[in-house]
Amino acid sequence: MGKRRRVTERRKTRPAVLGGMLAVVVGGAGAGLYALYDGGAAADEGTAAAAGRKTVKTGPLTAAEVRTATTRFLTAWQHGKAAEAAAATDDPAAAAPLLTGYAKEAHLKDVTLTPKAAKGATVPFDVRATVAYQGAGKPLAYGSSLTVVRRPGDGEPRVDWHAAVVHPDLRDGDRLVTGASGTPPVKALDRDGGEITAARFPSLGTVLDGLREKYGKTAGGTAGVELRVVRGKESKAAKLSDKTLVELSEGTPGTVRTTLSPALQAAAERQVDKRAKASVVVLRPSTGEILAVANSGHGFNTAFQGSLAPGSTMKVITASLLIDKGLASADKPHPCPKTFTYGGWKFHNDDDFEIKGGTFKASFARSCNTAFISQAKKLDNDDLTKQAQQVFGLSMNNWAIGVPSVDGSVPVQSAAQMAAALIGQGGVRMNPLNMASVAATVRAGSFHQPYLVAPSVDHRTLATAARTLSPKTLSQLRELMRYTAASGTAAEAMAGLGPDYGAKTGSAEVDGQKKPNGWFTAYRGDLAAAGVVQAGGHGGDTAGPIVASLLKLGG
Repeated sequence: MGKRRRVTERRKTRPAVLGGMLAVVVGGAGAGLYALYDGGAAADEGTAAAAGRKTVKTGPLTAAEVRTATTRFLTAWQHGKAAEAAAATDDPAAAAPLLTGYAKEAHLKDVTLTPKAAKGATVPFDVRATVAYQGAGKPLAYGSSLTVVRRPGDGEPRVDWHAAVVHPDLRDGDRLVTGASGTPPVKALDRDGGEITAARFPSLGTVLDGLREKYGKTAGGTAGVELRVVRGKESKAAKLSDKTLVELSEGTPGTVRTTLSPALQAAAERQVDKRAKASVVVLRPSTGEILAVANSGHGFNTAFQGSLAPGSTMKVITASLLIDKGLASADKPHPCPKTFTYGGWKFHNDDDFEIKGGTFKASFARSCNTAFISQAKKLDNDDLTKQAQQVFGLSMNNWAIGVPSVDGSVPVQSAAQMAAALIGQGGVRMNPLNMASVAATVRAGSFHQPYLVAPSVDHRTLATAARTLSPKTLSQLRELMRYTAASGTAAEAMAGLGPDYGAKTGSAEVDGQKKPNGWFTAYRGDLAAAGVVQAGGHGGDTAGPIVASLLKLGG
């Protein structure tokens, strides 16, 4: 290793302190030498190269390597040395612009980074800084984390670069910017004229961001000055809105009225808070008005923008298809064997149950998978896609509800994947907004695109469906959902809510997840709702009580 001479440094700022150890940057002849003092341990990255050998480090990272890489990155970042901090990551080209912009675009100064105890190769840390812009200043504090990995090629420890390291609300390609917001704030109102705030309804934070982005420039307000997340190309493709982090000077808000019911919204918030990863949406079938939307996790609006396999709630759409084509009828006999093989896949019912001599209504109410899979050979590959698009208004990427949303995906598939789609698996993806709309379409008899802001506000055109179900199919579909609510898998959750009601439960298997996602969609009177509890288990036990309680509250 050779002898190192001690060098005395003059500093005006303190280096990042990591778990009681001190990482110092020592000046050398045009090169940085990083020494970690931890009971005598030291690292010299140039030794192998100086000896003329190329060594590739492998194996798990040691605690010392994690501390060294972390301290190097945080110390450089804290001192405003963006290039050095970027060089401490595994992707300097991507890291440098955001780290440089932390001071120059975001106008953040007096940065203090305080690491916490590492969890393996992941190190959480606290950030404190001041947003300073044109004579105004406000404090900023938040928590983040980084993970140390081995760099490809030489195996050296480096910070695994993602924009979220700088701030957890950032996605790769996003920026932090302080300045005139460009978009005035909005004052969102519920259907009764009361103000909607994130403090009052925590689930609506992302909704308020979306309302501002959509209506801020036309609602009559004036812009303020703020630190905000400006979304990049990939985030915009994912329909994420810009996000305000700190407001330095207030703008004058414009006013936007929504369709939300304050009573139902408050109840929806209470219900989802009882379970982890729960989401729910309530609609008015006769109009498409969204009356409530809530998520137990407030960082992403799964209820509007989620993309999850809907499991057996998809059987509402599939049943309408089979009845339309004469392949099933509510009160006629229909096969429900324990298993059915199609396209090389063997499909099972829950616990391999079977219904001998049963009707299609019995199979629907008990959620028999094989009753649907057995009809796959009689369907064309695009039949389910057409039914979802033409009758239920789904999977055309054309909903305009007033804020970012996803209107489901029912791709054309073949063989086993097509069969799986019939029971809400395979490539089918939905969210509670979509499945609430499915129940609403059955209740109303035709598709009404859901909306949160009336189309008259901005003269936008709502999506439409090409056709409605025949009276015969519609009548049978309502009978199937009513029987399921009264005597099938939804009966316990829907008890006491009849007789003008219908429901369908669902459980969607997810790779690597011990419990399935539990789904429930239902209607009662002029209300329809759907919910999902991720990794919760059967829909009747998890999402069912959430949905049923809101239908009961709505009368």
